[in-house]
Amino acid sequence: MAAIAPKWEGSGREATLERIFEHMAQAVAGWAGRPPAFTIALTVVILWAVSGPLFGWSDTWQLVINTGTTIVTFLMVFLQPVITQQESPDFG
Repeated sequence: MAAIAPKWEGSGREATLERIFEHMAQAVAGWAGRPPAFTIALTVVILWAVSGPLFGWSDTWQLVINTGTTIVTFLMVFLQPVITQQESPDFG
């Protein structure tokens, strides 16, 4: 399997970190598109929406979902090459 990131010079700690990242990224990318992941995301959004009146539709209440979705989006950007490679082995 071809590496997603450029190969590290040498074979020390950096190579180990690269293998750990690749393993974690492949596991998350493989899980992210499955029905349980969607169900969890939908449940979180529904719970957040239902809790709106409890928190008086406050700015903090809105900030919670905004921050959560921003963090997930940010992390998924780094997983995109892994997902692309899984779909097309010729990538990279």
